[in-house]
Amino acid sequence: METSHPPEPIYLKEDVVSQECMTLLSILPTESGWLLKTLYNYQGFWQTARQLQGALTCQKHFKAQDTDILLVTTPKSGTTWLKAILFALVNRTHFPQTQHDHPLLSNNPHMLVPFLELKLYIDGENPDLSSLASPRLFATHLPYVSLPKSVQDSKCKLVYLCRNPKDTFISLWAFTNKLRLQEMGTNSIEEVFEKFCKGVSLYGPFWDHMLGYWQESLKNPEKIYFLTYEEMKEKPDLHLRKLAEFLGCPFSSKEEEGMVDAILDVCSFDTLSNLKVNKEGKLPSGESNNAFFRNGKVGDWKNYLTVEMVERLEKICEEKLCGSGLRF
Repeated sequence: METSHPPEPIYLKEDVVSQECMTLLSILPTESGWLLKTLYNYQGFWQTARQLQGALTCQKHFKAQDTDILLVTTPKSGTTWLKAILFALVNRTHFPQTQHDHPLLSNNPHMLVPFLELKLYIDGENPDLSSLASPRLFATHLPYVSLPKSVQDSKCKLVYLCRNPKDTFISLWAFTNKLRLQEMGTNSIEEVFEKFCKGVSLYGPFWDHMLGYWQESLKNPEKIYFLTYEEMKEKPDLHLRKLAEFLGCPFSSKEEEGMVDAILDVCSFDTLSNLKVNKEGKLPSGESNNAFFRNGKVGDWKNYLTVEMVERLEKICEEKLCGSGLRF
């Protein structure tokens, strides 16, 4: 008697793309992926087929508004946390943090702040975003060179978050292993470390992604707020205030009495990771919400990387970031 297998989750599907995308994929450089079989190099960065489908549609159809706010991150750099913080910050008059029915208590942050190329445009369709309240809050992993032209040309604000490459690597390795089905086995740390060092990772090369936004933030600091996960962890209240100023919604003297602490509390790792929705829920694409919460700590790489790995990664970053003024 045959045993039935559960359907493959959407995030593992590789072939659901348009003919236009298929034609492009056929001429792009490829490498084996960490989770899916194939990564494709588009505009200098590695993406899966479905992500590329989303990127192409987004580039073609997304019309940025001057009031839009776009959170840009390298994968596994604190995206879930900062999505929650920006949602709570921007919507603080509509949803006070003291409300027992605050949306963050019953929704994963990825449902409240949608990815352009990973949710809104991933199926190759052009969604109607006209009914969204202003300011519209979106997220993306796209490198600067791949952003829709309307984002680059408008006055919309970009908040860019990146993380120490050693912690980013460990988090990405652990995350992709969580998403692999049992029959797929797990990736060894040595195998994916080689890929990461070659620049082959989701939306990598990691350092090129960072440098693209870093250089643009230096040219246009009014448009791009460049932030590291480590800075945010060390002084969350300071950077929350700075973000509010940058986004044009500074805290009033009355709000300062408790609003900053209330936002940081409802968005904390302990609060979010212990909510029922994040322990038991799933995203429409099939990922379990709990996969997005590991430990949220700085320096966890020390528990996994060998001395040789650390030296190699530090040397690569030193070479890549040399003269940029960007350091970790």
